[in-house]
Amino acid sequence: MATKLRPVRVTGVGDKLIQEFAGAASTGHEGVSVARMTAPPGWDEPGQRPDFDEITYVLAGEIIVETEDGAMSVTAGEAVLTRAGEWVRYSVGASGADYIAVCSPAFTAEGAHRDHA
Repeated sequence: MATKLRPVRVTGVGDKLIQEFAGAASTGHEGVSVARMTAPPGWDEPGQRPDFDEITYVLAGEIIVETEDGAMSVTAGEAVLTRAGEWVRYSVGASGADYIAVCSPAFTAEGAHRDHA
């Protein structure tokens, strides 16, 4: 039977709005999470070395993805894949960003292994 999913608001870093449609916090799924993120202009978060792969698809605006190899801009209509165990840091440009994040296994704050400030 199909189930219509309603997002659960998840606490994030700073003023970013996180609406999780599927995952550990919303549906109890451990294998995958799907969330819509809305980040205000200039938002950023600490780096992390997550236990999960993450596919990020940008709906509007720009995200900046920093890795140990450098930084890249990802804009509306583009996607980026980051791998589990690799250091990554996300921020957004001057216009903010609206994007979808799919994590496998599912995102958890503990599994993100964020850098300490």
